[in-house]
Amino acid sequence: MSAHAKHPFHMVDPSPWPALGAFSALILAIGAIMYFHNVPVLGMEDLGIIPLIPGFALVIMTMAYWWRDVVRESVVQKAHTEAVNHGLRFGMVLFIASEVMFFVAFFWAFFHNSLGFSTSTLQWPPAGITPLEAWDLPFYNTVILLTSGGTATRAHIFVEEGNNKAAARWIFITAALGALFLGLQVMEYMHAEFSLSDGIYPSTFYMATGFHGFHVFVGTIFLIVCGFRAKNNHFTPHKHVGFQAAAWYWHFVDVVWLFLFVWVYWLLALPVRTFGG
Repeated sequence: MSAHAKHPFHMVDPSPWPALGAFSALILAIGAIMYFHNVPVLGMEDLGIIPLIPGFALVIMTMAYWWRDVVRESVVQKAHTEAVNHGLRFGMVLFIASEVMFFVAFFWAFFHNSLGFSTSTLQWPPAGITPLEAWDLPFYNTVILLTSGGTATRAHIFVEEGNNKAAARWIFITAALGALFLGLQVMEYMHAEFSLSDGIYPSTFYMATGFHGFHVFVGTIFLIVCGFRAKNNHFTPHKHVGFQAAAWYWHFVDVVWLFLFVWVYWLLALPVRTFGG
């Protein structure tokens, strides 16, 4: 048999990262359940976010080593041919499509109750719930994310011009804006007058905005990795699939936030509507 492949595709070497990634997600899910239900551990209660730490640590470690291997395949082994790059782009498109449907489920639950289709909902927002002011922190976060979309596009332009140094600077600016968004969202949650278990409005609100915040967190890490890759001149004007994927993902979280701001924070939050029941 020839030692050289007679096709343009990359046969991936055996890797432990898919299995470890699945295990990490399981540990994170168990930690989240323990956190939400305040499950005591070894007789200790009120552990805060401690049950989430092992899962997060394993997920981040898996991401770091898995991405290291993918970067090595592209930069060192030169295994990412145009056919492989096309597959990576198409895979990212399908992943974002699956993420769209993920958020559709939360919007569906929110609209089902806020527009009077649920027989158990008599008014919206429900009695006793004071929604957050849309034009306070949520508006500032909207400006921040829209600005970050512009800085990501600016970085993309520099990558296509072959100016990796400038691209890295704008990528890090985008990541910093993402971190600022997350910080303000934490402040927003601290000032909220309702908790996750206070009914249908809080549960749909926190699930939708909380998962969006998690996606911003993942996207920020994604951008930081791309920033260091740009500094190391991994990208060329004709081959920068890693940054393309990060930029597409970031614009996706921008668009989701616009839907959240318009419908969850603004139009379906402030006016009180009553329904027959």
